[in-house]
Amino acid sequence: TRTPLRLPIGGGGTDLPYYYSKHKGFLITATINKYIYITLHERKFYQESLLKYSQIEQIRNIDEIKHTTIREALRLLNIKNPLEIVSIADVPAKTGLGSSSSFLVGLLNALHAYKREFVSIAHLAEEACHIDIDVLKEPIGKQDQYASAYGGFVQMGINQKGKVIVSRLDIEQDTIDELKKNLFLCSIKNDFLVV
Repeated sequence: TRTPLRLPIGGGGTDLPYYYSKHKGFLITATINKYIYITLHERKFYQESLLKYSQIEQIRNIDEIKHTTIREALRLLNIKNPLEIVSIADVPAKTGLGSSSSFLVGLLNALHAYKREFVSIAHLAEEACHIDIDVLKEPIGKQDQYASAYGGFVQMGINQKGKVIVSRLDIEQDTIDELKKNLFLCSIKNDFLVV
């Protein structure tokens, strides 16, 4: 799978549960042409799964997996067969571009494809939100997962119960080109600064 990273445009913070549960949420976000890549295949002749990301894990049991996102995605989809899962990224982790959520959306997409299941974009985004927010208790909102799943320029409305409505923004190509010309993504000691 190839899943894009995102840039917040406006409304960040309104996607957090403590905010939208009281006031509703609304934000605009966009993805960029930097990606997280996930490949996987079944290891038919092995007893262990092999996980390659910034570290390498070789495990026999899901409970042994240190990478919490991989562990919980496999649990959610009830996959117990030995797999090799490899991730590659265009940018380092912890850049503020939503890479962990992009990783999770891409992983879920790859795992559903492995199971020969078609799921909607909204379903992928909600599964990722469920793992991040409900299972792992990460202090994050829903922007990153939905942006990565939908891609492009989108607006998101979130009701007080957490239901997300996504719609594409009809933006003229000239406006997008102007934004691209005036937007700089700079790496400063493995952190990224958007100017």
